[in-house]
Amino acid sequence: MDSLDQPLGGAEFAPTRTYLNTSACGLLPRRTVEAVTLLAEETAAGRSGGAGSFEVVAEARASFARLAGVAPERVAVGSSVAVHCGMIAQSMPSGAEILFPEGDFSSVITPFTVRGDLKTRFVPLERLAESVRPETALVAFSAVQSADGRTADLAAVRAAAAAHGARTLLDATQSAGWLPLSAGEWDYTVAGAYKYLLCPRGTSFLTVTEEAQDGLLPIHAGWVAGEELWVNSYGPVRELARSARRFDEPAAFLPYHGAARSLALLEEVGVERIEAHDKGLAARFRAGLLSLGHEPVMDDSPVVAVPGLGHRADALDAAGVLLSARAGNLRASFHLYNTAADVDRALDVLGG
Repeated sequence: MDSLDQPLGGAEFAPTRTYLNTSACGLLPRRTVEAVTLLAEETAAGRSGGAGSFEVVAEARASFARLAGVAPERVAVGSSVAVHCGMIAQSMPSGAEILFPEGDFSSVITPFTVRGDLKTRFVPLERLAESVRPETALVAFSAVQSADGRTADLAAVRAAAAAHGARTLLDATQSAGWLPLSAGEWDYTVAGAYKYLLCPRGTSFLTVTEEAQDGLLPIHAGWVAGEELWVNSYGPVRELARSARRFDEPAAFLPYHGAARSLALLEEVGVERIEAHDKGLAARFRAGLLSLGHEPVMDDSPVVAVPGLGHRADALDAAGVLLSARAGNLRASFHLYNTAADVDRALDVLGG
């Protein structure tokens, strides 16, 4: 394992304060900032490259596919988890039962509840697998809970869904980038890319298995969803893409030019190395919290929550340590640019 005293990613990051808030928003690598800036300057100057590049979007798609363990043909690009989930929700038949963990992130849940004609059921996260039943059409949940960092029993949920013939929707927003992802094991995965994937806001990814693709309605299909990209500008699209690209939103070029560079960095460093680094920092923080008399949520994720301590977030911010307050919890989240010194600084402030 790499030393926790050194960040991963070299000189790509230069935070000016103790930043322990990746679960809210990841820091942008220097190369990403340069790519976005270059495209913005090209656009301002009226040069031909200023419109943005579909080739760069394809690079981002392929890079995420490698990180997710699937072929690029199984990946759709978009702007947010809510949009991806909305498409899945609108594709469900009336009366279908959707199973969620209690307190999961709203962008996963709300697209289904606003339908009004779906049966939504909520159970504690630790009972999710055992709560799948024959009438369950879809199990939708986050790999890591945003509010407190708890991880789901992925293998148990996957097995239970398969046993009852239910489809699965995995939100990897709080895990993709530090936890190895095998997207092909799930009917759908979604990931907001501006957290642990270090991409600019406005980038997100959806994966769809070939088996699940036929049941998904491309309700926001535009000209970019055609099999042949440049023959669908006017009139109905002649043929939708045969791959998951049929579910693309038109990519916002500025963030996607940055995303291609961020994802390349993650591939260079390696998710397995990042996982060990992030978990090591979180374990150090949990141990320090216990020594201070606090009781953090005990889990093996880089997201560390301390129930009832959310009110301390403002004082930490004033001391130059940025964390989040979520559902009454003080939430710290560690990533490749953090070091043991960041952990110790937060503990020093908390200890007074």
